[in-house]
Parts: sequence; C-alpha cells; structure tokens
Amino acid sequence: METRRNFIKRTTAAAIGSVLLPAFVDAAAKDPNNKSETTPSTDLLENIGVQLYTFRTEMLANPHNTLKQIASLGFKEIESAGSNKGNYYGLTPKEMKQACGDLGMTLRSGHVHLNAQWEQTMAQAAEAGQEYLICSSMPTHGQTTDNYKAVAERFNKAGEDCKKLNIKFGYHNHDSEFARADGKVLYDVLLNHTDPSLVHMELDLGWVIASGNDPVDYFKRFNGRFPLWHLKDMNMEKRESTEFGNGGLNILKMLQNKELSGAKYIFVEQEDYAVNPFESMKHNLKYLSEIKL
Repeated sequence: METRRNFIKRTTAAAIGSVLLPAFVDAAAKDPNNKSETTPSTDLLENIGVQLYTFRTEMLANPHNTLKQIASLGFKEIESAGSNKGNYYGLTPKEMKQACGDLGMTLRSGHVHLNAQWEQTMAQAAEAGQEYLICSSMPTHGQTTDNYKAVAERFNKAGEDCKKLNIKFGYHNHDSEFARADGKVLYDVLLNHTDPSLVHMELDLGWVIASGNDPVDYFKRFNGRFPLWHLKDMNMEKRESTEFGNGGLNILKMLQNKELSGAKYIFVEQEDYAVNPFESMKHNLKYLSEIKL
C-alpha cells in the first residue's frame, strides 16, 4: 500500500493545473520557447477515446453526470459497455447518443455479447448511431482450432448482418486467445479465418503483452487489421491494468506504429486504479500529452 500512496502523491501533484486535455495540446503547440525537436501528436490527443467500463460504477450510478465529468477531461470518443442496466447504463440508445453529442463527444463504439439478443443489440446500435459494434468476448468456449474456426464463421455472418445496418462488426481480445492448439496461436486462427472487410479487430494492447506477445508483431504480420485499440498499460506481475508508464506496455513504440496497425480510434481503458478512474485518466491523458512522436 505504501507504493500506491507514493504513486498517488506523485500523480496528484503532476495533475494539478491540467484539467482539460485540449489545454495540454494547445500549450505544447503554441509555446514559442519549446525547443524540443518533436512535439506531442495533436491528432491523437484531440481524438482520444475512452471505454466506459473504466467508469462502470459511476456510469451505473449517474450516467449523465459521469459523462459530463468524462467530457471535462477532454475525451472526444466514447465506447460503451454492457451492464446490468443494458448496453447504455439505463439510458435508451437515443438518450445515450444525445447525452454524448450534447457534450461534444461521439458514441463511436460499444461492447456487447453475440448471443440470443443479437438482433435487438444491432437495432439499438443503429438507433444510437454507432459506427462499431464490438463482441467483447468469445461467444463459445473451447480452446481448440475447430472452435476458433467456427467462431470465425459466426463473426463473418455477424459482420454481414451489421453491414446491412451501416455498422462495422468487430472483436475485442483478452489474453486467452493467444494460447496455442495444434501448433497454432488461436488468435492467429481467428484472424486468418475472418474476412477483414467484415470483422474489424479491436486489439487490447494490454492483454497482448500480458500473454507474452508484442502488439507490433501483429501490426506487421496482419497489417491494417486493427482499426480499434484498447490502449491499456499492464502491471505484469499482478496481471492487472495500471496507470500509463507504470506497467509493461511500451506506449511510445505502440503509437509510433499506429499507422501500421491501421488504427483509426484509440480507446483508453483501465479497470484497476490507484485512487479512482478520474484521477487515473488525468494521469493517463497527461502522460499522452507529453509523449514526443
């Protein structure tokens, strides 16, 4: 606990005076005394997103107020997640879209399950105006190549269903997909048997490194297959998410290879915090604002 207390003191002090993300960007861009050879990536910072599972407790308690606080941090892109109040934390799809829009944010994506309610899930996503609908976990269990090939067929069909509604279907990984069966990495089986035009992969960078793999290796071998990211640092010893710079993810290296991956939208996600999600996100955004690409 002492380590966490020390961390809190450092991050709190660093976050003072840095409430809004655009302020970080503008200061770096406009400071005439900035002599560094490189500057922060303003495109990245201005369009950075967040996965609302980061604020899951707060969203369930008061979605409108929580979204206001998220907007005040500077986030522009939102990805929702399923909850015991539905896919929009008790709001209707239209209410969720309106709430985000009123705050200058876009409800870009949403995590859902590919299950018996799939038709309703797609209809709600279309009503919410989402661009992406992401299956958040494997719809059937079984660490075999046959299961992953069967899931790939199911994903291709889901992609066809979504395309009819002008929605892009995708899949979000954890670490179990990087297990091997029949001499093959199961995630590779999934990638090799899904249609890139129908199944858009959201790569969770934290879970990739937790599995002992390098996301850049996947960027190179499956160039352009990852239009969505979960940018997540991981405490490798505890195998849990942590604030940027405190884990095993080389964030600078990831961002330098963003184009290779095909990334269009980057969602910050963190499930475990030193204090609370708002303080962690302030730290993470400040960390990103200071990266020199």
